[in-house]
Amino acid sequence: MKIELRRIKVGDLVEGYEDNDELGVQAYGGKLDVRPPYQREFVYKDKQRDAVIATLRRDFPLNIMYWAVREDGTFEIIDGQQRTISVCQFVEGDFAFEDRYFHNLQNDEKGQVLDYELTVYLCSGTDSEKLDWFKTVNIAGEELTDQELRNAVYAGSWVTDAKRYFSKTGCPAYGIGSDYMSGTPIRQDYLETAIKWINHGDIEGYMAKQQHKPNANELWLYFQSVINWVKATFPTKRREMKAVAWGDLYNNFKDSELDAAKLEERVASLMADEDVTKKRGIYPYVLSGEERNLSIRAFSPNQRREAYERQKGVCPVCGKHFELGEMEADHITPWHSGGKTVADNCKMLCQDDNRKKSGV
Repeated sequence: MKIELRRIKVGDLVEGYEDNDELGVQAYGGKLDVRPPYQREFVYKDKQRDAVIATLRRDFPLNIMYWAVREDGTFEIIDGQQRTISVCQFVEGDFAFEDRYFHNLQNDEKGQVLDYELTVYLCSGTDSEKLDWFKTVNIAGEELTDQELRNAVYAGSWVTDAKRYFSKTGCPAYGIGSDYMSGTPIRQDYLETAIKWINHGDIEGYMAKQQHKPNANELWLYFQSVINWVKATFPTKRREMKAVAWGDLYNNFKDSELDAAKLEERVASLMADEDVTKKRGIYPYVLSGEERNLSIRAFSPNQRREAYERQKGVCPVCGKHFELGEMEADHITPWHSGGKTVADNCKMLCQDDNRKKSGV
């Protein structure tokens, strides 16, 4: 890879700055692609953005940026997107620094900003070389998420279109799914989750097959189907819904005949049950009946000791005597049959018998 050092004034960088869904983010007179397909969305917080402007206003050196040179002579940012957007947004008047917008500065202050020279390395090479360089130089920056790295590895028309649906602030996926999803679109959480759902956890396998397809319609339509199924099946919104693997439930139960009213009655009852400690597990439980989803509250040490003394250390299954540490607590009346996690409903079984009973 060929590398050339260049000094670029802020005034030249911000010329033609534009950020829109159709054209992406452009700067440097339209010659710089600020957000290539493998790049993340703008994730700087106010303090990080302000730190960039403070560095610039005080004439301190800003970290080196890296641009890739394209075959047509234009450029794309390999490293420095967040700093570039911060500078451009400030000059454009999108935010104030120390209570002053760019247009509030005196002419000499504006000149100092516009004449500030950025240090940029121009890198020429193949796509794979640029991608390797991108990974290397970003190690020192804000840590990339796994999905951001996947977007880089499988960059192409499919990733570009998928990010339109799943990766922008206020994107369509956020609009319909924010009540049922954890994480944030701009850190690729929505995209990662949707791919995991549609391909049963194999994210890389799916992206490899889709890489050069013209659009991400299949994934977007699937995601809409999942969310619509959730809304119809569990119409009452609860905060616990954000932690549920809805795609997995949709894949397994989308063709089942389900009674939303009866499911809601069961969900409400379990939400109020103090023995259920894993509330997000209620949703898979009411569909599958698998009690392991709920993490039923364990008996306390005092309850276990009380039951042990009551039984005189004898396991009621095998009739043998054991020390307390060799026994495990179990419900006399099973939880699913209405038994509560209280002292009177506790029995102590030897480890072998309890695990045989549990199928362990």
